[in-house]
Amino acid sequence: MRVVIAGAGSVGRSIAAELLANDHEVVLIDRNPSAMRVAQVPEADWLLADACETSSLSGADVSSADVVVGATGDDKVNLVFSLLSKTEFAVPRTVARVNNPRNEWMFDESWGVDVAVSTPRIMTAMVEEAVSVGDLVRIFTFHQSGADIYEVTLPEESPLVGLRVSDVVWPTDTVLACVVRGTQPFSPTADDALEAGDELMFVTGTDADPATLQQLVVDGPELG
Repeated sequence: MRVVIAGAGSVGRSIAAELLANDHEVVLIDRNPSAMRVAQVPEADWLLADACETSSLSGADVSSADVVVGATGDDKVNLVFSLLSKTEFAVPRTVARVNNPRNEWMFDESWGVDVAVSTPRIMTAMVEEAVSVGDLVRIFTFHQSGADIYEVTLPEESPLVGLRVSDVVWPTDTVLACVVRGTQPFSPTADDALEAGDELMFVTGTDADPATLQQLVVDGPELG
């Protein structure tokens, strides 16, 4: 996979290093000469250029990218980079970093953004998840589809404890995608029994009702 990353700061370099470790091809673009720390990610291709200019993106051969990532500390740059990549270079998938949560509403398909990643929101979700056993916590929203990822840690008193996955009639448009037990994640099967302390990861569609899922954890299910 070929990935072009706008922003060669600590975030962009970290993403690049992870992708390169997984055998992907990476190009890093930044207009700031001080960001050209090539020795830190020597396997990447580096380009000193403005990611908001089409000539720069042509020079980076963005049209051949499978994914682009707007990872700068400037929301305006990430938006323009995503929009140009999507509309001018037909990149299949764009991922953009949201620095200011107040700007999050702009990071959608109208600006060419397929996936928006808000670090403050993710950190907030992690804080809530750490202190709210039994409470449903939204971890992430896919802006293109509108689907959400939710997490809940089963308390000992939950009626779901001891039931098999197939015993539970899950709410409409809700899929139990993963269970984390201790430190081990696994894909649940119909015969797997739920245990206290299990972290349940759900993917929900636009027709799902999170309140119904929360009530299921607290009050128990209909039996199938």
